[in-house]
Amino acid sequence: MRSVTEILGTKYPLIQAPMSWVTDARLVAAVSNAGGLGVLGPNAGQIEVTDDPIDTAERMRQELRKARQLTDKPIGLNILTPKSGQNVAESVFTAALLKMAYEEKVLHFAVVGSAHEELFQDIKAHNGTLIFRPLTPTVAQMQMGERFGADILVATGSDEGGVMPRQDFGTFTVVPAMVDAVSIPVFAAGGINDVRGVRAAYALGAQGVYIGSRFLLTEESPMADIAKQAVLDAQFGDILRVSPTQRSVKTPAAVKYARRYCDNQDPMLDREISINGGLRPGMLLGDFERGIISVNNGVDMLNTVPSVKQLVDDLMA
Repeated sequence: MRSVTEILGTKYPLIQAPMSWVTDARLVAAVSNAGGLGVLGPNAGQIEVTDDPIDTAERMRQELRKARQLTDKPIGLNILTPKSGQNVAESVFTAALLKMAYEEKVLHFAVVGSAHEELFQDIKAHNGTLIFRPLTPTVAQMQMGERFGADILVATGSDEGGVMPRQDFGTFTVVPAMVDAVSIPVFAAGGINDVRGVRAAYALGAQGVYIGSRFLLTEESPMADIAKQAVLDAQFGDILRVSPTQRSVKTPAAVKYARRYCDNQDPMLDREISINGGLRPGMLLGDFERGIISVNNGVDMLNTVPSVKQLVDDLMA
């Protein structure tokens, strides 16, 4: 059986999570150069919003080419699975990104969502390495992912930043359960911020780690400096639940969302945050009146801003 580093073509069993608006060519290339797999998120390198799938794909093509000017190591691309009942062609953004990726000879795909046989088979038909992260990890989703052809699976605990699983099971609960359910490698995600977390992931049976929040606090991260400082200043008690699947460091916008969530568990808050820009206003633009700052529960450990290389060296020590 091939090791996970052989599957990924990397020095380390480390994947950088594709964090929507807060990845770009510089960050991704730095992760790949440091020995991990850098992954371009859905809006990598962008400032302005576009609702055109062709424009989205062309913007991604340019960011991918920028990253390839900075590294000759493997780079991954984030792909969101079609909605339930949709085929790939009907999911117009996914279809456009895949077409571009195949044209650009992308070979590493970080697929997020629900297991989708047509999508998985299409990626494998183009010789892609498929890393599948179910938004909500269940035994059924992991086993379907394996059956449909995934090379690596990601088990995410609710300790994570970003959009959390629909079930409130922590990383220490989810990872061993998912490892025991499948026969292919499983990476751990959720609240891993230092070498202690990495070693704990291995002890739980994971063969690698999938890390997002910690890479936001690096020199190469495109997150706004004011947002980085807000995270540096935050402590555990400053993390607010702002919607059914999201949390945030305290910002004026986050406090308003959190009050509504606390009052009535408003199920529309996720949609409202998305309509208001998701991670873009707070984390990319530093507009705390409109935006949230989403990081994992281990915010107390997000207390330095090293280079990506130094961070990867520390994580993999």
